[in-house]
Amino acid sequence: MKILVTGGLGFIGTNLSKELRSRGHDVITADIYHSKESKKSHIRCDIGEYRQIERIFKEHEIDFVYNLAAEYGRWNGEDYYEQLWRTNVVGLKNILRLQNEYNFRLVHFSSAEVYGDYRDVMTEDVMDKVPIKQMNDYAISKWANELQCLNAAEMHGNEIVRIRPVNCYGPHEEYSPYRGVIPILVYSALFKQPAVVYSKHKRIFDYVSDTVRTVANIVENFIPGEVYNIAAKKEVTIKYVSDLILEAVGTDDSHITYKEEEPFTTKAKKIDCSKAYKDLNHRIDVPIEKGIPMYVDWMKKHYSIK
Repeated sequence: MKILVTGGLGFIGTNLSKELRSRGHDVITADIYHSKESKKSHIRCDIGEYRQIERIFKEHEIDFVYNLAAEYGRWNGEDYYEQLWRTNVVGLKNILRLQNEYNFRLVHFSSAEVYGDYRDVMTEDVMDKVPIKQMNDYAISKWANELQCLNAAEMHGNEIVRIRPVNCYGPHEEYSPYRGVIPILVYSALFKQPAVVYSKHKRIFDYVSDTVRTVANIVENFIPGEVYNIAAKKEVTIKYVSDLILEAVGTDDSHITYKEEEPFTTKAKKIDCSKAYKDLNHRIDVPIEKGIPMYVDWMKKHYSIK
């Protein structure tokens, strides 16, 4: 298949593109950044600009699009809300319009953040049954994306699969203060920078190689209209993850401040991923106890730490 991966230079996009290419697919990445890759394999593109994304389809016959291009994260969405809404919502609208014309299949990356303040087990159909309050602009934009997908399928017959990754982590996820808890805690441990650990919060994490293997399986198991949670099964406390990181780095917790709870944040996310295990052959090859040391090793190499 000829596959376009938007956001293809990002953390998950880099890993997914590598996985798809390993299976023999012809993959083009698109991102707002230039790349040292050839023009045949990477195109600079802002999906919020219709002309820029349109020219890719004029020049290439695309079978599948994996849409990962997005402004990520709660606080990033608060500080840079203009880019968030333009990329996440207008950008997806551009892709949906082009799908009507060029008839590719779309795999859209949503997020488990769409479950917002829901406190029970998060099955994919929760959104159809329970009024949900999303708790930040990032989460709201991701739910708006899903509504866009549903409306496009209903009105125009767009063939779309939505996925909701859950706390994916691993190689190629660089540090920034807007990233997830694992890269922030690893970076702070490596450089002894202050960090906060909310000891009563619980999450499920999924190593990126497990996530992208499952996501790549959608090409062979594409069911239009489906939506999948994708994550591991094991729920752990943030304190447990922090302790694993400290052990892997070989340092103490003198740089950490422990607090019980973070306001305006779901304390525990209980995710049901049984559909992904059944339909997409999801499996966990890298549990958190194995994945954290692997990611710490990657971070050390990336930041030239011996």
